[in-house]
Amino acid sequence: MFIKRYLHDILIAVEAIIANRLKSILTALGIIFGVAAVISMMAIGNGAEQEILEQIKLVGVNNIVITPSTYSLSDGNSSGSDDNSGQPGAKKFSKGLTLLDVDAIKQVLPTIEKITPVISFNYSALLNGISRPVVLEGIDNHYFDLFNMQLAEGNRFNSIQTENGLPVCVIGNNIKEQFFRQQNPIGEYIKCGQIWLKIVGVIERRDFTASASDELGISSSDNKIFVPVQTMLLRFKNRSLIRADEVLKANEKSGGGGMVVIVGGAEQTEEPVDTDPNLNQLDKIIVQVKETEQLNASATLIKKMLLRRHSELYDFEVTIPELLLKQQQKTKKIFNIVLGVIAGISLVVGGIGIMNIMLASVLERIREIGVRQAIGAKQKDIIAQFLAESTLISLTGGIIGIILGIVLSQIITAMFDIKTVVSAFSIIIAFGVSVVVGVTFGYLPAKRAAENDPVVSLRS
Repeated sequence: MFIKRYLHDILIAVEAIIANRLKSILTALGIIFGVAAVISMMAIGNGAEQEILEQIKLVGVNNIVITPSTYSLSDGNSSGSDDNSGQPGAKKFSKGLTLLDVDAIKQVLPTIEKITPVISFNYSALLNGISRPVVLEGIDNHYFDLFNMQLAEGNRFNSIQTENGLPVCVIGNNIKEQFFRQQNPIGEYIKCGQIWLKIVGVIERRDFTASASDELGISSSDNKIFVPVQTMLLRFKNRSLIRADEVLKANEKSGGGGMVVIVGGAEQTEEPVDTDPNLNQLDKIIVQVKETEQLNASATLIKKMLLRRHSELYDFEVTIPELLLKQQQKTKKIFNIVLGVIAGISLVVGGIGIMNIMLASVLERIREIGVRQAIGAKQKDIIAQFLAESTLISLTGGIIGIILGIVLSQIITAMFDIKTVVSAFSIIIAFGVSVVVGVTFGYLPAKRAAENDPVVSLRS
């Protein structure tokens, strides 16, 4: 009996909504756009958060990255302190980042988990008349662990290959697709520069965003060829060594002026070679510490140690990508909260619109209310009728808003290349809030309708 009674009130509310379709649609617009705004804004926030998590996976967990910042040779005044001789005008010399720095970090840093040097050059890979530009990187096996890189085929370098600098390599997925489309590349050879390298492994494809490349200095491994560090130094190029032909070239370019060199007891002058601005043996040193809490302290210790080793010259930079990303994540979370609040305000505005329309509807339907009261309808029946109307309008608007929000998220991704992730949580929140808004803002008009005097209502 109870259900039948209130079901009758709901059916009357449905009939009223259908009878005033245009007014009901206009009333629901605020809820529709409010729910769509909440879902699309939360989708943008979820996409940004997922993108950051993916970038953290790309840069590795608990990693400290050391890179060269300036030339190895620098004026002593630029460092802000004197050299060991105590002469403020004297020049200081640093060899830049070298393998000796890697060994020193291993010995000094107690929090170290793993460490790898990185040497990078641009080369052309050649096979069967096909030539492609590639990035050749000298690394050790810890590199794969630090950046969560998995092998799709083959194996990593073994100890014999790494220690003796054998001509072996692990290739990226694009290298495989370009040179070995129909065959297994493991055990095959590919020419890089003037050296033939035996392929021992293939890395799984990894997707990364343009922002990750620009902001964090990371790049895809798909177009890279990885060799052991010793292979790079022995068979390709070691920037820490000065070759005789480079000295002769420098002398020719300088016209005999510049640095003084003693040859056979006579003084000759030569200019330092400036063909490669990067005079560091290593392009990067990546250190992984055991715990996240140790990142800042470890980075400070590395800075102090390298400053001492590099004659107090700041020719290096120490960065912590994970902390940068976490700070960025915190900032984006605040931004997402602001977006959510703004979108939530639109829902409240939609609720106020429902209340205004329903109050106007009460005034228009005073006679109908009086008739219902005259034939025995109680105040709770009138409240149920008008509350059902506002709730149904809000419910319908919420459903349409959900569909519109999902479509908007897809449009944002397609048109602006912004990653969006629509979660079930955002849909439930938006839909739930729309129902609450309908009930809350519909109650006042319903209560006012129920409080009308039936005699006055019929006379009007």
